[in-house]
Amino acid sequence: MYRPLVLLCSVVTALSAASLAGASESEPCRETRLRLETIKSQISAIEVSLTLFSAVDKNCLELVTELLDHGASVDARDRLGARPLSHAARFGHVQMVDLLLARGAPRDARNLAGATALFSAVEADRTEVARLLIDRGADVNLAGRSGITPVAAAAYKGNDTVVEALLAHGADYRTADATGKPPIIYAAAAARLDVVTRLLARKVDANARYPNDLTLLMWASGPDEQAPETEAIKVVAHVLDAGAHIDDRDARGRTALMIAAEGGRSEIAKVLLARGADPALKDKAGKRAVDLTVLTSLRERLAPP
Repeated sequence: MYRPLVLLCSVVTALSAASLAGASESEPCRETRLRLETIKSQISAIEVSLTLFSAVDKNCLELVTELLDHGASVDARDRLGARPLSHAARFGHVQMVDLLLARGAPRDARNLAGATALFSAVEADRTEVARLLIDRGADVNLAGRSGITPVAAAAYKGNDTVVEALLAHGADYRTADATGKPPIIYAAAAARLDVVTRLLARKVDANARYPNDLTLLMWASGPDEQAPETEAIKVVAHVLDAGAHIDDRDARGRTALMIAAEGGRSEIAKVLLARGADPALKDKAGKRAVDLTVLTSLRERLAPP
């Protein structure tokens, strides 16, 4: 018990002495410092760790430096198992990440869901931090939640800069997540043309089959709701140009045209029709694309002659 007690006293004494030096800090950092002052008489190791995480989140470089100088641990963990480095990465605090790495923060430590600092940075779309971690040797293939890899997370965000950096450092662009989706599917579903183009250039099979027999073209034709249809059209056209089979069927017997029709993606359906998709095909339930759309204008276009 002697060492923890000495550590806590050392932290409190140092921060008390530094309170005037911190006058130039931001208001959130001063508030964090003040809170520590108010609890110093009953401070615990847990409170020191909580203060460290709070200071990291608020980008309080001076306060974090003082805490680390007097024994706070870069290997501290929050309730989800994340270390201070992951917090700094998620918030995009480049200098904080640099400081923590210099103080020996474990680059590839994972939280309870498996996410590393790199995964946290990529998922939060923090390009500069992600590139810093990659350059400092972070493992580019350690997956986060549900087996999603950093390159898949970057693909979904459409961050081609990070995708390029990950690939240049050996990221496996073929690894699928727990649901069987590799990075290119994330890119197609989010209508990220740059990333789809980059991955297809690496010889990803445009006609590969994924769970439920879905193809890349099918995912592109039924993108996420928030994906702009103008961007999704570009992905559909590029995938077709890469040799995708336009009338391939999934496990339900549905084609890309049927998927676009059911999702109300009228402009995508128009592109598929113009490129030769067959509107007369029926799925396993006997339904054609015209039967799957609720859009009157699209029904008229899909109706058989």
